Amino acid sequence: MSQATGADNVRWDLSDLYAGPDDPQLAADLDAAEQEAAAFRDTYHGRVAELDAGALTEAVALLEALEQKVSRAGTYIQLLHAVRTDDPEVGAALTRIQERGTAIGNQVLFFQLEWQALAEERAAALLAEPALARYRHYLETARRYSPYRLSEPEEKVLAEKQLTARAAWNRLFDETFARLRFDVAGEALSEEEVLSRLKREDRETRRQAAEGFTSGLQEQLPLLTHIFNTVASDKAIEDRLRGFPHWLTERNLDNEASDAMVEALVGRVTARYDLVERYYGLKARLLGLDTLYDYDRYAPIPGTQRTFTWGQARETVLDAFGAFSADMRAIAEQFFENGWIDAPVAEGKGGGAFSHPATPDVHPYVLVNFTGTPSDVMTLAHELGHGVHQYLARDQGHFNADTPLTTAETASVFGEMLAFEHLMGQEDDPRARLGLLCNKLEEMFATVFRQVAMNRFEHAAHTARRDEGELSAERLGELWLETQRPMFGDSVTLSEGYRIWWSYIPHFLHVPGYVYAYAFGELLTLALYERYREEGAAFVPRYQELLAAGGSEAPEALVGRLGMDLTDPGFWDQGLAVLESMVARAEALAAEVGE
Repeated sequence: MSQATGADNVRWDLSDLYAGPDDPQLAADLDAAEQEAAAFRDTYHGRVAELDAGALTEAVALLEALEQKVSRAGTYIQLLHAVRTDDPEVGAALTRIQERGTAIGNQVLFFQLEWQALAEERAAALLAEPALARYRHYLETARRYSPYRLSEPEEKVLAEKQLTARAAWNRLFDETFARLRFDVAGEALSEEEVLSRLKREDRETRRQAAEGFTSGLQEQLPLLTHIFNTVASDKAIEDRLRGFPHWLTERNLDNEASDAMVEALVGRVTARYDLVERYYGLKARLLGLDTLYDYDRYAPIPGTQRTFTWGQARETVLDAFGAFSADMRAIAEQFFENGWIDAPVAEGKGGGAFSHPATPDVHPYVLVNFTGTPSDVMTLAHELGHGVHQYLARDQGHFNADTPLTTAETASVFGEMLAFEHLMGQEDDPRARLGLLCNKLEEMFATVFRQVAMNRFEHAAHTARRDEGELSAERLGELWLETQRPMFGDSVTLSEGYRIWWSYIPHFLHVPGYVYAYAFGELLTLALYERYREEGAAFVPRYQELLAAGGSEAPEALVGRLGMDLTDPGFWDQGLAVLESMVARAEALAAEVGE
């Protein structure tokens, strides 16, 4: 399928990291990091409480440089494994490098534990010192975990065991799906290929794709159920050992989001499920269907289906970014010109899409599975939005460049909006515009409402796993349907096979609790995009400053620079109002074309 789009030869070049798994520089970097970790431990172990602001700054800078070396090696092998999951030599190298990284990390683990154990008054005095300004947020964030840290020996055991615990099950899941082929009308299709058929105009093609996907998942269901239970149990054990009061506490801490903020987000979104029902009522009418099934959700509006070549997708995204900012276009263009993107659906390649920030001394890398759909163009814009964000934030350094997952979605969703509005601006035909708008609405609904519905599934599943013990596939299916049906109301009929579609979603395993961050990012960005509409060009440099700040401050402080208050429970209504206006816009366009 990728050959027809012109994306089959768009493979990334990882040589900016290392020449290969056997590159002597990779081993040299790990050897150097190992020696630096030993020296760091000799110098600072048991002494963190004695350090003044200048000495503490020096220590953190040494630790940052050391961890960047380890991260560079880990990034390389993760990226290589992402496109060669079926290569046993790469798999062995992945394990070897992860084991060395864990061992190095355990050498310096004491530093954070001693910092977290420091008396509050002493820590506050140090953080107030100008010398620590660069690392203030990093150190403040570390102290948020103080109540949940274990002793150094216990932390080392958990770190060592991680490679044979959750990380190992995640690798099994990823490699299973990379190998898996689904029988659809006699064709053996990858996950990406079969899911792309759910976006075809022909209903029988969609139905066959859904049935083939369900059948393939059913064959793997015992394994997938076991993986889910094991990961959930592993998380429950660690949460109990650390004393986390709630299954989502760790994720909220990582996201620098308060429990109240997340509860407000989820509450506001679930209260507007009526928008989903309203839209899919319109969608059924546009498709001429009395009953809209789950496999009809992403069907294109008849007569509006369009496919894109890789070249067209590239031009669309770059032109859209360039209309907003010449700097943003120039950064994104480097990804295409310099081999920083891996684009085709390929044997051994993992599914989905991501942008990996790598390390500040290199550059990000983007992975997509491009099949030529309009959604794939939006995905490319999404990941390149991440890439631009990560590229701009590199000057913040290894500890401050990365953002929490909540604000990490800001630039990606903004990139999608730029691409969408660019396509809409080029299209004169009202029916084609309706098709573009419906496709975008469905993507946004998937990001806001579907992700929150999946958060509700995770909440139900983790709670049930802790209360009831190991969950059967049937029980997980019940929880899945109980949390998905309220989103659609009476507008979509969920088929019997859909009850096992929880089993293919990697986020539940890779980063439990992650999914609400998508809704957070989408609604935040819709509010930002409205601000851009109001302010025009004056908004652009302030937005780029926000991206360049990376994770150097808390999300509410960074967004506060643009006059927005994330702590206001009503903040989320701004983005939801934009979604409502877009549904009304779709209804008006439908009336214009006589539907």
